[in-house]
Amino acid sequence: MSIQKEFVLRYNVDGHVRFEIPARICNVDVAKAVTDGISGIDGVYRVNLYRNQQKLSIRFNEAVCDFKSLARQLFDLLTDLDTKGALKPAPVSTSTRWKEKAKARLDDFKVTRWAKEKFGAAKETVQAAKVITRLGMKKPNAFMDDPEKAVISFLNDILVLFLIKLHWNDITQKWLLKPFMYRYEWMALFYLFFLLVRSRKQK
Repeated sequence: MSIQKEFVLRYNVDGHVRFEIPARICNVDVAKAVTDGISGIDGVYRVNLYRNQQKLSIRFNEAVCDFKSLARQLFDLLTDLDTKGALKPAPVSTSTRWKEKAKARLDDFKVTRWAKEKFGAAKETVQAAKVITRLGMKKPNAFMDDPEKAVISFLNDILVLFLIKLHWNDITQKWLLKPFMYRYEWMALFYLFFLLVRSRKQK
């Protein structure tokens, strides 16, 4: 029986699928190889593999990669990993196995999953803030000439970044697919950018 046939689809809505997966995929090394491979698929923005529950959750942008394309690429990925022998778990000691099970149980707690997702989101925001800060430091004269305007511009950039990140899933999965239905949201977004550009103009 091929490894692909052991993946059972349990949940499928726009942009989110869940599979029941075989036990051998839940080995720590195999799970990492599988999740890394899936994360490399265009359009996939979140992959969670719950080893203790033998579940795989994938969130993706349907405008970039629809379900059929995702399923085909997942099939090819498993075939490639199986050919390379990456789906064969390496033998581990009893103590290591116990630690893996304990970590898997911890990862399956809702509070733990929530904390990991929030930590990842905060980390991405901090990285983006660093980029904005570096861009601002390239124009030190702007801060020296008008510190108040420079600080307000920086805070505006952070606010826009936060709002886009907050609504990114809706933008890519709903607003783009049904622009007329979400016309008021698009109007608010365009007005936000208009205010941002207007604030940048020299008086």
